[in-house]
Amino acid sequence: MNVRIVLMLVFFVVTPIIVIILEQKFKMVRKLGGVLICYILGALVGNLGLLPAGAEVYQDWFTKLAVPLALPLILFSMDVKKWLKMAGSTISSLLLGLFTVVLFIFIGYWIFKDSIPDSWKVAGMLSAVYTGGTPNMAAMKTALNVDNELYLMTHTYEVALGAIYLIFILSVGQRVFLMWLPPFRKPDTGSVTVAESSIEGEFESYDGYFRKKTLLPVLGAFGLSVLIFAVSYGVSMLFPADFSTAATILLITTLGIAASFVPRIKNIQKTFQTGMYFILIFSLVVSSMADIRKLVNISFDLFWYVGLAMFGSHLLHAFLARFFKIDADTVIISGSALICSPPFVPLVAGALKNRDVILTGLIVGIVGYAVGNYLGVSIAYLLR
Repeated sequence: MNVRIVLMLVFFVVTPIIVIILEQKFKMVRKLGGVLICYILGALVGNLGLLPAGAEVYQDWFTKLAVPLALPLILFSMDVKKWLKMAGSTISSLLLGLFTVVLFIFIGYWIFKDSIPDSWKVAGMLSAVYTGGTPNMAAMKTALNVDNELYLMTHTYEVALGAIYLIFILSVGQRVFLMWLPPFRKPDTGSVTVAESSIEGEFESYDGYFRKKTLLPVLGAFGLSVLIFAVSYGVSMLFPADFSTAATILLITTLGIAASFVPRIKNIQKTFQTGMYFILIFSLVVSSMADIRKLVNISFDLFWYVGLAMFGSHLLHAFLARFFKIDADTVIISGSALICSPPFVPLVAGALKNRDVILTGLIVGIVGYAVGNYLGVSIAYLLR
């Protein structure tokens, strides 16, 4: 292994750490998001000819390992029991959100199936990303063997349109939704309490990560993640070859959720952040494999498909919510959690000036992480 290969491997492993540190220190970096920054850095390195000969072998290994190791770590922090105890508008909004996403994925597929290459794979990725976020979309790339350029183009459009969506939600979204939906009324939460600091710590902060009482349990959780990956990979060999990768991802998801029922595992701090570190590695590596010259050829059909799935589903969600008597803030926080993922929930709740919906958003988003892979694979193979 020559020096340039070693430097490349160090770059892939260390750069996400630097990005995380910058996110913790600078608000602007946090707003841009670590995933987007890693995509940009990876694309620059890959297209400026800075990678050594033979880099493809190592890049391939990174993309195949990063997501399967990340998923269990992300799912360990789920609290399924708490979600099952939540009733009324939270569950109704979640189910409506999932229904509208799936509906518009199907509508878009039938409109664009003949003009978008591998449109069934795009349908799977969009189903995953608009129920679970980037980790699920990355999982679909692996599960469905999506071409690098198609994956990056789809994700690029998703990020660009997602930015427009966030600007709307953070500015005039609440006032617009209140024209149709009832206002939020503070519920009687009983023993359920939500502390903003704990939410920040659960999904964003890396403070105290390297303290012994935090790091050692995290290393144990990582070891369990490796074991889950190994078992899932072994069992997937029993499936047909063209479905074995998808089976691996679904088995990892199932075992990760099952592990979250074990209090000793669920209560390990910083597993979510550790999983997102691997997602940043994946983002950095996969973008370094893409040829930007192919990405500049804009696919308007793909762009409209992504936009239809994002905005169409949220608008229908809001329309149907009126008949289920779901308030505006719950619809907004649920849609934001599904479209943008849980880390954005505190940001949106702050814009709504309503911290009581934080738990709702987190529950919807975390359940989305859990079901996103199942939906993505199921819809993709159904449309195939």
